[in-house]
Formats: sequence, C-alpha cells, structure tokens
Amino acid sequence: MALNTTARTGARPAARPDGSREAWRRPAWLETTGEWARDRLRLLDSPLATHHVLLATTALLVVIGLVMVLSSSSVESLQDNGSQFTYFKKQATFAVLGGAVLVVASRVPAAAWRRLALPALLGAALLQLLVFVPGVGIAVGGNRNWIELGPISGQPSEAAKVALVLACALALTRKYDRLHEPSQLIGALLPSVAATVGLVLLARDLGTAMVMMFMVAAMLWTAGVPVKFFALTGGAAALLATALVVTSDNRMRRVEDWLFGSATSGVEIQGARWQPVQGQYALASGGWWGLGLGASREKWQWLPEAHNDYIFAIIGEELGLPGTLVVLVLFAVLALAALRLVRRSADLFTKIAVTGFAAWMLGQACLNIGVVLGVLPVIGVPLPLISYGGTALVAGLLGVGILLSFARAEPGAPEALRARESVVARSLAVLPRRPRRSR
Repeated sequence: MALNTTARTGARPAARPDGSREAWRRPAWLETTGEWARDRLRLLDSPLATHHVLLATTALLVVIGLVMVLSSSSVESLQDNGSQFTYFKKQATFAVLGGAVLVVASRVPAAAWRRLALPALLGAALLQLLVFVPGVGIAVGGNRNWIELGPISGQPSEAAKVALVLACALALTRKYDRLHEPSQLIGALLPSVAATVGLVLLARDLGTAMVMMFMVAAMLWTAGVPVKFFALTGGAAALLATALVVTSDNRMRRVEDWLFGSATSGVEIQGARWQPVQGQYALASGGWWGLGLGASREKWQWLPEAHNDYIFAIIGEELGLPGTLVVLVLFAVLALAALRLVRRSADLFTKIAVTGFAAWMLGQACLNIGVVLGVLPVIGVPLPLISYGGTALVAGLLGVGILLSFARAEPGAPEALRARESVVARSLAVLPRRPRRSR
C-alpha cells in the first residue's frame, strides 16, 4: 500500500515531470536556521558558558551605563564644569580601572578568596571607620558615608559589600553543620555583620544597609538555615528599619510622601515629592518608544540625580520601553548565570558567595528601579554597573570578577581553559615569521 504523504507531512506533494509526486522537503534556509539554533544551544553545555555569559552581560551593562551617563549628565556637567564630557570622562576612567580589577580578580584562584575573606573584612571595617574621623569623613544628603583623602574620595561601604559576602560565606561554611543552633548562627555572623552593616547603620546610610541585609538573608537561605530564624531576624530588621525612619525627619517625610502624597500642582510638589514626581514625568513623557538618545527634557535641571540614582528614568525617557526592557533582561540574564553557577559548583563556599554577589547586584537593582517607578519610597542607592559613581562601579566590577573566578573553577572549566590555551598556542606557533634583515 502506498503511503499517504499528504496526510503524513501536512503539505501537498510536489509534482514530478512524469506526473508522480514526492514528499515535501524543508527549505534549505529552514534547515540552516535550525542547525544554527542547535549550535547556539550546544554552547550552553560548555563548561565555560557561565563565564562567557557573565562577562558579556556585564560588558553590555557597563557600555549602556557609559552612554547614559554621557547623555544624562551633559547639561549639568556643562553648567558646572564648562564641558559636557566631564562626568563621562570620570566614569570612563573608572570603567577602565574597574575592567583591570575585574581581569585581575577573575585570574585569582577560586580557593584563594576563602583565605582573603578575613583580611578583606578587616580592611573594610578600617575604611568604614574613617567616615567618623573629622576632616576625612564627609556627610552627603544626611548620611556620613564618604571619605576624602586628598584628591581621592569614595564610599567605603561599597568595599564593605565585597568583604561582607566573602566573610559571611566563610563563616557559614565553617558552621554549616551547626547552623540550626541559634548561638552558633549568631556567633558566626556577628563579627562580619557588625563590622559592615553595623558601621553603615551608624553612618546613617539606610539604603546601603538594606542591600547588605538582603545579601545576608540570601546567603542564609542558600546555607539552609531553618525558616524560623528568618521570621525572627526579619522581624528584628523591620523594627530596626522602622526606628531609623521614625528618628529621621528626612526619611519620615519620604515615607509619608510615598504613602499619602498625591500632589499635582507645581507648588505642592516642591520638596520631598519633587524628585519622584519628576522621575515619573520622565518615564511618562518617554512613552513607548522614547524621545531619542540625548533628547531628555528632565535632565535640564528638572530631575535631581539624573545621572546617578534616577538614571533609569532617563533611560525610559530617551529609549522608551525597549530601552528599559533591555536593562531588565540583562539583569535577568545575570541572575540566570549566577543560578547556573550555584547549581554547577561543588564547593559550598562558592555557592554561598555567588548567592551573596547575585543578591547584591539584583537586590540593589530592584530597589533602585522600584524607587524610580514609585513602588518604594526614595532610597539613595545607584543602579549597579550603570549609574554614575566611580567607587560603586569599581566595586561592582570586582564582584563580577570574583564571580568569573568561581566560573573558571566549574567542573570541566579548567580543562576547557587549558585546551583553548593550547589551541591558541599552536595557532601562534604556525604563523609565518618575518625573516630578520641581515645587517
């Protein structure tokens, strides 16, 4: 019996010159596209896939940040410095410095970060103590979170985030078998939390402290701490945050405005409501497709911190919904790469540390974007790898460099790296050499 090719393939067979018919075949372009897609999916099975995805995603975020810093800061930079490129040049310089830090950190053996955890914690605590030294510490926006030593200035709390991740990962790894005991858990975390989160809270930087507490909570979850401890510590953190808000007039005005503010007139929105309203104006005026790169209206002295905490609003105003979605997708890819690294790593210290770094980047990004959208009250935290700020950018790239170091230690990754290096060496060896000229 002849097969019914029409029913089997779902298409009418093509006629041959002799009148017979043959089964339908896929077009050549469809076969080529399918093979290309399968080849791309096979790359995800490579032991170096996590390394490459992390590196590419980070590079894209930094490039987007540089472009948007140039666009959002051009007016303010021209007014303050006589050149629209001043802030951009500073950010680009720190991007190059951070790139060098990333490369060095990625080449450090993964096991070495365990030994560097305690020295990093001690150094971060000493730097954080400098904010309380008269003439060295600087108060900005009511928070004493900056230090200035001659021409060098920065936020030591950014370095403290890196130290907190490494120190907590080391402590939780050492006490892993006894984390169900409250005394052991508190004893393991108290030194690192007091040296970082405690000092940041004393400097009245609630936004950074909230990011740090989220990092600690994520690492505790990965370490398998019982859920009942999250209820206790979460309640204590909520009470502490409430006390810090109530005792600060500035924070109290921000929270009240977030909860009850509904001002619409130009006079009513003067004050604490001004910045979030202008941020929402920026997103609304951008519409679906944006006004175009460089065409922002809010950066003309309307939106405070347009190139820093509210740079996401300028992205939405100039690049529209596609621009904001690109940023969100890149952070989502960063999260998936970190999740893959956690699942594929065999070392507990690596799993916990990767969770901490991912919680830092993603938690701070969610906090920043939530503030810009008006979902959260105004909290001064930058958008990681994008907002203007040299210390934050270098520290963020250091964190990514450590993640790359862990990715290079994934099962099968060292062998793949050695094989790739040998291929490159053989390729260089067969290259024709220019003959030397006789003197």
